[in-house]
Amino acid sequence: MSARDPQNGRDGAISRPKPGQDEGAATFGAFARKPGARRVAVDVSSAAKEDVIETVDALPEDAVEVGYIADGYGLKGWVKIVPHANGKQGGDALLTAKRWWLTKGRERKSARCMQSKVHADTIVARLGGCDDRNAAEALKGHVVHIARSDFPKLDDKDEFYWVDLIGLDVENEAGVALGRVADLIDNGAHSILRIEYPGTNKDGEPVTGERLIPFVGVYVKTVDRAAKRIVVDWDADY
Repeated sequence: MSARDPQNGRDGAISRPKPGQDEGAATFGAFARKPGARRVAVDVSSAAKEDVIETVDALPEDAVEVGYIADGYGLKGWVKIVPHANGKQGGDALLTAKRWWLTKGRERKSARCMQSKVHADTIVARLGGCDDRNAAEALKGHVVHIARSDFPKLDDKDEFYWVDLIGLDVENEAGVALGRVADLIDNGAHSILRIEYPGTNKDGEPVTGERLIPFVGVYVKTVDRAAKRIVVDWDADY
């Protein structure tokens, strides 16, 4: 099994908020098993002309944070985005979605993505209504969100986006509850489920326990998103 993850390491996008990110915001990332990068740029400049970045009251209900604007790029209004997925390893949503939502503090904006492409470990994009370097630099620090419904479809039934695994209950094959997925970690070879569960310390005070289970087929037996449950081959005392 493989999963799409927010960022390599425990100090990734879920654990460490990016500029302008709300605490607890859902985030998106790359494949743990790295496929070939999809490098085809999206270009919708010939589509409906939308040359305004407009203020909106709220984001879509399925909006997922995918990165943040780090700087302007060039002189023609392009922006540089640091994705929560390495640009070469799966920032596909940034390359395919035509509508982005930008947030910074209490600001909420909607922008048409006219063109986007991989640039080294980042993604650069041209947004409708952002026509020069000054306009691009004014967007620096904005967090980029994309609707979950606009994420590229996964080809393999055993591949999952991290954002879809977070919050699922985990139990072993004997039916013993092991906790709930809090986030995931990428160790370079595969993803690891970080599971939290209620416990007590030596003084009998309530604490949050943690289990780390590799997200690989030998341990993970079923992932049932509809039932919000993952079944694993793992003893409760591991």
